[in-house]
Amino acid sequence: MYLALLVIFLQCSGVYTQERVFTFNSVEIRAKPSVKVKNGAPMSIICHADISKSASFHLQHNITIFKDGKLVYMIVSDKGIARYEVPIARSSDTGEYECTVKADGKTKSSNLLQVWVTGMTKPILTAEKREVLEGEVVKLHCELPEEVPPLLFLFRKIKVNSTPKEKYVFEAHRNFSTVEFSVEEGDNILQFDCFGKRYVKHINIELESSEPSNRTLVTVKEPFIKPSLIIKSTSNITEGDRIEFECSTVVARMRDIEIILQKNKTILNSVRDEKLLKYSAVATLEDSGEYLCKVEQGRASKTTKLNVVVAELFPKPILSASVSKLDENKELTLSCSISGFQKANFSILRRNSNGDILLKNSRNLTMRVNVNDTGSYICKAEVKRIAKESKPVRISVYAPVSKPTLSVVNGLPEVVLGKPLRLICRLMMGTPPITFTFYKGNEVKKVVINDTYATFLDENIRQNDKRGYKCDARNNHSSGVKTSNILNITVIVPIQNVSLGSIPYGEVEDGSETVFLCSVEEGSWPIHFKIFKTTDHDTLLYEKTESTDRIVWHKETMSRQDTGTYYCMVSNRAKVNVKSHPITINVILASWQKGVIAAFVLILIAGAITLTAWWFLCKKKKAKGSSMEMSRSALATNSTNEKLARQHNDGDYYSGSGYIEDGENHMKSSDENKGPDLESAEVEYTEVEVSTLDPHRDSTENRHSRIQGHPDAT
Repeated sequence: MYLALLVIFLQCSGVYTQERVFTFNSVEIRAKPSVKVKNGAPMSIICHADISKSASFHLQHNITIFKDGKLVYMIVSDKGIARYEVPIARSSDTGEYECTVKADGKTKSSNLLQVWVTGMTKPILTAEKREVLEGEVVKLHCELPEEVPPLLFLFRKIKVNSTPKEKYVFEAHRNFSTVEFSVEEGDNILQFDCFGKRYVKHINIELESSEPSNRTLVTVKEPFIKPSLIIKSTSNITEGDRIEFECSTVVARMRDIEIILQKNKTILNSVRDEKLLKYSAVATLEDSGEYLCKVEQGRASKTTKLNVVVAELFPKPILSASVSKLDENKELTLSCSISGFQKANFSILRRNSNGDILLKNSRNLTMRVNVNDTGSYICKAEVKRIAKESKPVRISVYAPVSKPTLSVVNGLPEVVLGKPLRLICRLMMGTPPITFTFYKGNEVKKVVINDTYATFLDENIRQNDKRGYKCDARNNHSSGVKTSNILNITVIVPIQNVSLGSIPYGEVEDGSETVFLCSVEEGSWPIHFKIFKTTDHDTLLYEKTESTDRIVWHKETMSRQDTGTYYCMVSNRAKVNVKSHPITINVILASWQKGVIAAFVLILIAGAITLTAWWFLCKKKKAKGSSMEMSRSALATNSTNEKLARQHNDGDYYSGSGYIEDGENHMKSSDENKGPDLESAEVEYTEVEVSTLDPHRDSTENRHSRIQGHPDAT
């Protein structure tokens, strides 16, 4: 029964499953009326899913519509279509649309649809004030209703017969913006408008602009009139005349007004909260130029300019010198004059950083000079309280140069071969500038102009170059050139190719003498030699300074501790340590030590052999003694039996005791005669044959047969 129910359930499930089969054929998205819509017109985004089913059954659809990846519409329906309505399309609705349909675990998306809403809302512009004063500001407000940020606003200030001034403001989160424009001098009737702009993604990213807003008119009033600048004195101004300036204006309100008089950006005078400014001074030639009167109140500013020419009363004086360069203790004459003008008060001065020094109130000055009189001189002329200076005249007084001293910069008259040589030429006396000339031999190497010394770097040093160096110095003194002594330079050749050897080489007998030889192939004397033995910290064994290219060191007694590696370190005044290749010395035993050891070893070997031989002899002696005892007992037994047999066969009777005794005595005497030979002989066993001979022969033959078979019988 249960089996039948299970079969029915499975069949029903299979039928149900077959009835719920569906598939997405396509999902499409479209815009109505078209993908290009005018701003303000209605627009619809339609999503449609084409689905195939195995049978007619109810299927829920979850439909979502996205714009630029953001969800804008969603609906759950049993129909495969959804409609997203936009009653009034704006430029913010421009973008890429896509729809996705989900049903019973399956999902299908449409292609991207690009929709472009053309045009933007017309902006609305308002001004905070319709009437302002110069120096104030106009605050504007521009709004784009029904537009979505981010937005870019453009404000314009429009004047008659001039290019509009523009200001851009970006608003990321608002659909309106505010801005301020300053009202400047000359502004009369102003007009303002604004635009809205936004970036839209069509085929490419484009900046779309709205139509201009309404124009707003603003009227400007003057807070004060343009100032007037006049000179109250005569129109023809000459040096020495008093010049008076007046600057005035008319203001609507006096508060915070300021009048300023300037010449070449330098403020000459100023007043506050007054309508009139006055300024006066004694005119000089330098007072010629452009003057400017400026009136300021708040941000408002107006200016007036006036050009002034001051006529010259007399020209600048001219200072002349009898000579501009001269030796010390010579006479110098200075004269001051004015071209075409004689009546003036003259004075001659010397320039100084702490103030000019008056030398004489006269147009002429004669003096004997020294080195300290070197400097700049001027003359002044004064007429009608107008003083003028001449151009400065430079006077140079020279002391003669002393004999120069030439030396090496580091102090010693030597140089390492391959290194540059730096020389310095000094003077104890002499007025700069001084011209120094360096010579190598008679060849000019360098010319330097300096104050008290000069240096020369010679980078071409040769080993066998014998030319000396000298320098000379001269300035503008009439005494001429002074020359130094000749400087001879010692060229130091650095150490090259150091070698170390020994006699004997390699192996040295203990207690013997070893001779070390350290030599160099090239290098200037004196040379410092050092011999080291290599250890954890290299040990200095010998050092010596010699004016030769080699040294010999005798080490009288070598020991086993002297085994190791040796090297030689050499240097000279070039201050470069040069190391030789290392050599290895092995200290071995002396000949007499080897003889003693050999004799001792031979004694040990001989003793060992003697002990071994003695041990073998003892062992053989013990073995021979036991063998002879066994042979005697066997022979005695056989002899008795033979005698008994013969007596029995011949019918004679002899006493066996007499025979045995005789045999024992014979054996005993035989043993005693053999002595130590028996002890050294090997034990052998001999067969004895018994024959039936006559009694007289029997005793002798048997006695013979007992000795014949032993090795000692031979």
